Parts: sequence; C-alpha cells; structure tokens
Amino acid sequence: MVYWYIAILSLIVVAYVFYNYQKIKKMDEGTEEMKELSGIIRSGANTFIRTEFKSIAAVVVVLAIVFSLFVEKTSGFTLLLGAFMSSVVCILGMRSATYANVRTANTARNTLSIGETVKVALIGGSISGLSVQALGLLGVALILILFNHIDPTATSTGFLANLPCNPYITRITAYSLGCSIVAMFNRVAGGNYTKAADISADILGKIRHDLPEDDARVPNTIADFIGDNVNDIAGNCSDLLESFVATISGSIMIAISIYVAYGSTVTPETFNATILYPILLAACGLLSCFLSIAFISVKKMSDNPSKELNLSTWVAAGITLILGLVVSYYLFNQVKLYENFRLGWISPWLSTILGIISGIAIGSITEYYTSTDFKPTQELAKIAHEGEAFVVTKGDAIGSRSCLLPILVIGIALFVSGRLCGTYGIAISALGMLSFVGSTVSIDAFGPIADNAGGIAESCHLDSKVRNITDKLDAVGNTTAAIGKGFAIGSATFATVSLIVAYVSNYSTSVEPILNIASYVVIAGGIIGGALVEYFSALLTDNTIDAAKLMADEGDRQLSIPGVLEGTVKPDYNKMIEMAANNALRKMLLPSVLAMAIPVAGGLLFGVNFVGGMLVGATITAIPRAIFMGNSGGAFDNAKKYIESGAVVGSEKGSAAHKAAVTGDTIGDTRKDVVGVALDIFIKTMSTVANSLATVFTHITLFK
Repeated sequence: MVYWYIAILSLIVVAYVFYNYQKIKKMDEGTEEMKELSGIIRSGANTFIRTEFKSIAAVVVVLAIVFSLFVEKTSGFTLLLGAFMSSVVCILGMRSATYANVRTANTARNTLSIGETVKVALIGGSISGLSVQALGLLGVALILILFNHIDPTATSTGFLANLPCNPYITRITAYSLGCSIVAMFNRVAGGNYTKAADISADILGKIRHDLPEDDARVPNTIADFIGDNVNDIAGNCSDLLESFVATISGSIMIAISIYVAYGSTVTPETFNATILYPILLAACGLLSCFLSIAFISVKKMSDNPSKELNLSTWVAAGITLILGLVVSYYLFNQVKLYENFRLGWISPWLSTILGIISGIAIGSITEYYTSTDFKPTQELAKIAHEGEAFVVTKGDAIGSRSCLLPILVIGIALFVSGRLCGTYGIAISALGMLSFVGSTVSIDAFGPIADNAGGIAESCHLDSKVRNITDKLDAVGNTTAAIGKGFAIGSATFATVSLIVAYVSNYSTSVEPILNIASYVVIAGGIIGGALVEYFSALLTDNTIDAAKLMADEGDRQLSIPGVLEGTVKPDYNKMIEMAANNALRKMLLPSVLAMAIPVAGGLLFGVNFVGGMLVGATITAIPRAIFMGNSGGAFDNAKKYIESGAVVGSEKGSAAHKAAVTGDTIGDTRKDVVGVALDIFIKTMSTVANSLATVFTHITLFK
C-alpha cells in the first residue's frame, strides 16, 4: 500500500508542476521583437529535441526487445518506462525554460525589481527540478505496484534465452538503463550543439569583429541561446534523473544481495525495511522539495538572489533530514538488524547525512574555485594581461588543484558510511546526496533561464536598467551552474560506486562483495577502462571543435553580406540553427553507443571480473578528470566575466587581456559543458549496463 501513497504524492507534485507551467505560459512575453526572438529559440529547441528523440527511440526499442528476449521477459517494458520518464522530463523542462526566459526578461522590463524577476526564473526552473524527482520516483513506484512485492529469491529468464536472473533486480536496473540512455544521448548531442554555437559566437563577436555580448547580428548567438536549453536544461534534467534513479536501484540491488548472502539469519521484516528505506527517503525528499519550492514561490522576494536560492536548498535539506530520521526509526527500530549496522536503527540515517553534507561541501568547494567572489578566479583574471599562455596554464593549475578536496570529501563519506552500515550504507549515502535533487535541479535550471533572459534583453535592445537586473541574475546563475556541475559529478560518483558495489554483489557469494584488485584480469580491465575515459573525452572535444569551426566560417560568411553588420539586414538564423543541430545529431551516436557497448563486449569476451575492473578503472580516471574539466572551465568563464565587469583596472573589454580571457573561456566551454558533464554519465551508463547483464556475463564468457 505504501507504494500507492508514493505514486499519489508523485502525481500531486506533477500536477503542481503543470500548474506552474501554465502559470508561466500565461505571462506576457513583452515587445514584438522579444516575442519573435523567443519564438525562434523555442522553435529551434523543439525541432532539435524532436529529431534527436527519433534516434533515441530507435535505440531504446531495439534494446527493449533484446532485453525481453534474452535477459528477462518484463525488463524490456521497464527499460521503455525509464526512457519515457526521462524523455518527458527533458521535454517539459526544456519547453518551460523557453517560455520562462522571455517572461523573466519582460518581468525585469516591467517591474525593474530583482525580487520579482528572480521569482519568475525560479518558478520556471522548478518545473525542471520537481519533474525530475517526481517522475523518476513515480516510475519506481509503478514498477513495484505492477510487480507486487520484491522476492529476493525469485528467478526468471528471457523469452528465448534460458539464463536465470532475479527479475526484480533486472527490472529496476533496466528502468535505470532506460533513463541512462536518454541522458547519454542528451548530454553528448546537447553539449556539441550548445558549445559549437557558443565557441563560434565568441570567436566571431569578441575576437574577429569586436561586437557586444549576445549581439543578434551574429547568427551563432541565437543558436547558442537554443543550446542553453537543449543542454543546460534538457541534458541536466536527464543527467540528474538518471543519478537519482540509479541510486535507488543500487540501494535495492544491494539490499537484495545482502539478504541472500545472510540467508535465514535475518528476518523478512529486516529485508522489507532495507527495501523501503531508500524509496521512502526519496519520497520524503520529494515532499521537502515541493514544500520548499511552494514556499519560495509565494513569499516576498528580497533583492538578494543568492539568499533566496540558498534558502530554498536549506529548507529542502532540513525537512528531508527530519523526515528521514522519522522513517529510519519507524523502519529499523523494531526489527533484527544486520551486524554491520554498527549504531543500530540510526545507522542508515547517519549515512544519509553523510551524503547530504558531501553534496553541500562539494558545491561550496566548486564555488570557491569558480566564483568571481574568490581568489582563484580573481587571480586568473589579473594574470590575463600576460597573454593566452599564462591564462591557460593558470586555469589548468586551478582545475588540477580543485580535484583534491571534492575527492577527499567523497572518499571520507564513502569510508565512514561503509563503516556505519556496510555496503548498504554506501548506497544510502549516495541517495542522501540526491534525496532533495528537485531543489538542486530547480536552482541549477535558474541559471540558463537567467542567461537566456539577459541575452534576450541585449538582443532586443531593452533599457540598460533591465540588462543590469538580468546581468545580476546571470552572475548568480553562473555560480549556481558551476555548483550544479560539481553536484552532478559528485552525485554521479556516489551513484557509480553504489552501482559497482551492486554489480559485484550480483555474482559474489560473500556478505561483503569482493573484487580481487590483484587479479591480472581485474587490472587489465582497470587499465583499459581508464584509457577509454581519455578516448571518450577526445572524441567529444574533436566533435565540438570541428562543428565550431564550420559554424564560425558560416557566421563570417553571413556577416560579410552587405547590411548584416550595419543591422539593416537580418542574418539567416535558421541556417545556423540547422547547421548546429545536424552536426550535433550526426556525431552523437558513436560516443553514446560506446558507453553501452564497452561493458557488453568486455563481459562477453573476458567475464564479470574484467568488467568489474573496467568499471573501477574508468571511475577512478573519470572523477578527477570531470572535476578538472568542470572547475577549470568554470574559472575560465568567470575570469572573463570578472574582466568584463570592470573589476581589473586596465583590462577593459576589447583589451589584449580581455581577448586572452576570451581564449581561455573558449577552451573552457568544451571542458565544462561537453566533456566534464558527459563523463559522469559515461561511467554511470557503463555501470548500469553491467548491472543489467551481470547474470549473462556469469553464464557466457568467451575467454574464461
């Protein structure tokens, strides 16, 4: 019955999401020029998503058929369900952002109030955030309702293959895989689209022609506006939905494997409690985010955007902690506990706290290394007068230095949660970090909406007072975006570790899953896994730069047409938008399929232990790489903005120092918005595929 209550809660939040969606749509868009520009952005984003999802649908359907035939009969359905939920979140989040951006700009134009403008952007962002958590959890609840209770000893097979597996593990991992496939395609294609447009727009506007930021005469600028929605909104929604679902599925898989390993020494009531806790914790987080967003949306806003956004996060985290304590006591106080629950019924809740603290700490560390309010980015801006080489070298040093503390936080949290609650504690710690993901995604989505609002204000020649407001929101949005990327990487790390533990638990017979790191098979897999991360990074970088060059050349051609630079003739926006979309869609298949094909090939050829080593090697390599990429890119971006704000005397816009900073920003664009954000999905997708096929690998291995 509890699953029905969770489904009802999810549906109530979904109804609130659609209420906010309609509320945003009813707001005035502003001047005719604003309406026209927002229409171009919305149309371009919708066309891109529609075309992309045709390719995704074909891949998902084929995989669903394969899973039902050869893995488990009903797993194809749950895979389709996961892909559907993720797709709905992407479409809803992106469409709401393309409505909210122009309404945010128009609210600033009409009210000249920072508080009122923040409220519109945050309500627009909440549509993304709440739908991520509500629909992700709704899918899990539906699976548990449709297939009744979870039987840890059940077995099933595919329609054709006779390879026994636990159907409950396979169903939930297939659901997670469906979410993961959409996330991978979205991040790869969306990243290529937005950064090819952004890089080419910067090259044309700031280096070749000395034009203002977001100048509508540069056709690449409009494609960049669209890219903000297809990557920073749709891509981020699918990314964090996948992490959220993966941590729930990892918790359930580990709970099943622990119960099987202990046998009859632990009661079914204990097993049921370990299954229910992660699901109820996720539901408590959803309720907390719903209450937090509803409170912020009706209260009178101050003129301090950071304060209002932070308040939303703290309210959600606080309510989640309180409710999580109640759930932990209710479920674990009266049952016989596993021996590795070292502090009794409170052990899972303490693991939850570790995850929450880790998420906040990683966000704060990311902010320190990327925000203009702190020394690293300020020093990077001040050294720009020495030239591009100094900017790049200093930015690389910032990125490398920024890796230690987040990884230290993650490592300590994993160790302590494991000591508190065994492998189950690791999964719960991961879920704790994502338990209020609705609030974090809402605030992260605020950034692209504010950025687009500022671009619309500039392109539509609104009063400078309006631009001042949108610039303040954009500055806050840049920080929230950087923190969001740090949070995404941190949560992906926790999720991947829990998935690796669950993977080894799938075939390990001991209470504590064991992967022999001294085995040559595991070491071989680890080395190859690490190398594949580097290859994947290079593939994405090459694809983006190739597309950026083509778009820069086309933009130059259009700017050479008489009247375009003078502002009397409009450039061909549609051609540029079509070029960005075609390049991104053409080059998204290989990197996306690579993440799914690698564990399949490794498992069928060399077995489960080889894949385990590959997952560990890829994760150890990808985590610092992703943090480096995200934070160095964020520092490059904000160092340029720090110079543009006039904070560095003698380094005004158009100066040699500014152009050196623009070069750094151009380098950072691919790092933070293409490679960094895709690496976390790369390791999650590999781990999810491995979990889905662990039973197959134990039965079919070519080179044993």
